[in-house]
Amino acid sequence: MKLHIQSLASQSRVLAGSAAGRKLLAMLIDATPAGTAPEKVFLDFAGIEVATVSFLRESVIGYRDFTRSSRQNIYPIITNPEPTVLEELEHLVKALNDVLWCCWLDARDNIIRQQFIGELDPAQRQTFEKVRELGMSTAPQLADRFPDTGIGTTAWNNRLSGLAAKGLLVETRQGKTKSFRLVLEGS
Repeated sequence: MKLHIQSLASQSRVLAGSAAGRKLLAMLIDATPAGTAPEKVFLDFAGIEVATVSFLRESVIGYRDFTRSSRQNIYPIITNPEPTVLEELEHLVKALNDVLWCCWLDARDNIIRQQFIGELDPAQRQTFEKVRELGMSTAPQLADRFPDTGIGTTAWNNRLSGLAAKGLLVETRQGKTKSFRLVLEGS
């Protein structure tokens, strides 16, 4: 699913202020499906020249926080940001000690480049890299596969759950076991 931010923001190319950010947040929530299958929601910033930190905090971070707490099957991804918008997002997520997925799409909506913006602590980064390496993982698999790390199943599970809470990993249940994979494959 792709939500065009410029269309939702009345075709404006400059997005500023907390109130405008909260208004967009309400529109994003209204446009979000309530299904049960994991779904990526691309927040398409194409055509937006400027977005202030206060706007992005209220809209983008607010939306990500809403989906991670209320609609956990939704994974927001910032898409096609101009360099000025990306710079503001980077400042915001670093100040919040947070991360967001970001990608650029071609005319056919194929991902041509992807990254997460922000910083992961060393433990989160290690876990992210292990999941990237394996494709899909469970905490017991990581504990069995990497015994030399000294990290037990519970610690792996906590790390995986933390990355899922940030929206970097998709969490699916298979009985009592939770499996995790990257939201954006090939990252």
